[in-house]
Amino acid sequence: MNMKTALLAGATGLVGGHLLHHLLDMGDYEQVTILIRKPLELQHPKLRQVVVDFDQLDQYREYFEVDDMYCCLGTTIKKAGSQAAFRKVDYEYPLQIAKLAHSKGANKLIMVTSIGANAQSAFFYTRVKGEVEAAILRVGLPSVHFLHPSQLLGARQEQRPAEKVAIVLSPLLKLFTRGKWSKYTPIQAQDVALAMIGIGQYAPQGNHVYEYEQIMSFAHSCSSSFNGINGS
Repeated sequence: MNMKTALLAGATGLVGGHLLHHLLDMGDYEQVTILIRKPLELQHPKLRQVVVDFDQLDQYREYFEVDDMYCCLGTTIKKAGSQAAFRKVDYEYPLQIAKLAHSKGANKLIMVTSIGANAQSAFFYTRVKGEVEAAILRVGLPSVHFLHPSQLLGARQEQRPAEKVAIVLSPLLKLFTRGKWSKYTPIQAQDVALAMIGIGQYAPQGNHVYEYEQIMSFAHSCSSSFNGINGS
């Protein structure tokens, strides 16, 4: 079997942290490179940490020569401090990453955006998410996969009141988010990470968007695969 290489941006985030450990556990990748602002206290024979200035990504072009690109970058307007700062993290950085990956021959990009992503949205957050998706598709990568999770559940370092409420109400919300509303179901970050792995391994070439039910389907398939490996 031909071994592959992967590059991950956003390894310190809620989804990215889970994803990093899954990528390192997989036998498919011989090397996993992460772009980070500060070194992680994590050692693994397959892990290559690259401390970067995200405002100067062109200077790190050599590290984008990989098979698969995973992007989990994202922030909030409150954390970023302004709409302009938010747009830099959620639009400018991912788009530049996609361009550099394409220039170095990457096969696919798998990226987390958001439910409701739409370049025509009246809401700034979802509009930016839709705009970056549209811009990335114009880059011309062979295969692009966007995940549209709703409220992410999991333990973050920083506290987000809306997420604490979603965790408490999650069982109740599931009763009302069925059928066409299922895409709004809160979802565990670890399931999104598993789905990204599953999409990277099993999804067909081309450009695709995944919402709750599809994300969970890939997560379950990937979880079964991991369990099979660990149990063998």
